[in-house]
Amino acid sequence: MQKSPLQIARGNYQPKLPVALKGNVKVQEGAATQSVADQEEIKALFPNTYGLPVLELVKGKEASYPAINVGVILSGGQAPGGHNVICGLFDGLKRLNKDSKLYGFLGGPSGLIEHQYTELTADIIDEYRNTGGFDIIGSGRTKLEETWQFDKGIEICKELDIKAIVIIGGDDSNTNACVLAEYYLQKQCGIQVIGCPKTIDGDLKNSMIETSFGFDTACKVYSELIGNIQRDANSAKKYWHFIRLMGRSASHIALECALQSQPNICLISEEVEKKNMTLNEIVDGIVNVIVERSEAGLNFGTVLIPEGLIEFIPAMKRLIRELNDLLANNEEFLAMGTDDEKRQYVKGMLSPESRELYRSLPKGIARQLTMDRDPHGNVQVSQIETEKLLIEMVAKKLAMLKGEGKYKGKFAALNHFFGYEGRCATPSNFDADYCYALGITATYLIAAGKTGYMALVRNLTAPAAEWIAGGVPITMMMNMEKRNGKMKPVIQKALVELDGEPFKYFAAHRESWAKTNQYIYPGPIQYYGPSEVCDLPTHTLLLEKGVIK
Repeated sequence: MQKSPLQIARGNYQPKLPVALKGNVKVQEGAATQSVADQEEIKALFPNTYGLPVLELVKGKEASYPAINVGVILSGGQAPGGHNVICGLFDGLKRLNKDSKLYGFLGGPSGLIEHQYTELTADIIDEYRNTGGFDIIGSGRTKLEETWQFDKGIEICKELDIKAIVIIGGDDSNTNACVLAEYYLQKQCGIQVIGCPKTIDGDLKNSMIETSFGFDTACKVYSELIGNIQRDANSAKKYWHFIRLMGRSASHIALECALQSQPNICLISEEVEKKNMTLNEIVDGIVNVIVERSEAGLNFGTVLIPEGLIEFIPAMKRLIRELNDLLANNEEFLAMGTDDEKRQYVKGMLSPESRELYRSLPKGIARQLTMDRDPHGNVQVSQIETEKLLIEMVAKKLAMLKGEGKYKGKFAALNHFFGYEGRCATPSNFDADYCYALGITATYLIAAGKTGYMALVRNLTAPAAEWIAGGVPITMMMNMEKRNGKMKPVIQKALVELDGEPFKYFAAHRESWAKTNQYIYPGPIQYYGPSEVCDLPTHTLLLEKGVIK
């Protein structure tokens, strides 16, 4: 396989480690824990893994460890650094006993169920050090929820003499890891389960997990692209760029990219929901900035839009809920011939408020809401091109204002969606170091006989040598939520906190960013050079920890 000069150089990069992980290590137990909510329900569902203590890895005495076989699964969407978690896991196992083996289950959790695997040898591992993507073993979105799936896992683990499984994934994947750990304890089959916190969306974090891996790299990639567009906008001076960013359930990516690039407008879904804003109010807010900038001769700018914005607009949420109820398995609707027939049918069945909103939407968006549905009959919200919706509605409002003599500027808009560009990028130094440390940490949790834990590395705004490694019980992060009509235990998603320091900093500066050009051009990720350039964590982390104010 041919490699670029950067790939070759990155293969030789040695990730930095916390001091505690460089020598002999022991596990130090802290206080017992409880779930973030619904304590009695979570305890009843997880009697063997509930209330476990938080763990810290500290310097220990020299010890010998028996050889152990471990399986690893990449679950869900890709995130930069996943390969380094596996590299850290491999190196950690070989450090403890050279005869230990690491098996990768192929294609995500389905590999465990279908017994598809490969042994990860040194030759394979060395090809993937410090690289992006999940292609070393592939990923998948199969959920581990059924007893028969767990039992199929036991079969292959017995065949390969696997004593522990590491699941690298987001909130749903780590919830599944906890369910699996509990089941294997109940069955007394001797299989441990450890999770690792992955998602570029940044919504897997809490009082113990400071950030999920991949968020740093993805945001730096998107911010570079935004900066490039802003430089172009400031040069050509004729386009408004509407940029939709990944992050359906939370606006962490949009907020972090705004902090890095200082666009003219950035919408935060959580604020929209808190203020009970309508779609028209959002459009009016954008229009006001465009009009004000045009009066200063600035007929260009950038607007950042979180992918999940639509679902946070209360009126849109009600409309989507009504459409889901109305159109699921609706044979009469499916039998209609033309889009206009279907549109009229829907208008006649909606509540007055939802009908008015539906009528106000551009036809293309209205069609997406009614025609493009998932196998369960629900609206595929992530497919809605919110940036195009806003452009069309903004243009319509500006044309009306121009007709009234209230707007004399020019409005030309371009739309962008940044998503897959960031998911498999070569990890930043931060993510390369963080992920490698997570893999080493998972090794020591396994060696200590722990299960139902998520590998933990914190104090992340300090130099890597000062990071603190350990483990947090997955049950500590759980609450009960309704999923597919049933109450289920899930890891609580972290939304943007409107009283948190990152949002407060953004809110304090956005008015001046809107009026004038205070663009920052972050440039590409730097892998070599001064630490303050190459190893800097996200603005979100720096603000949360009070490093910048």
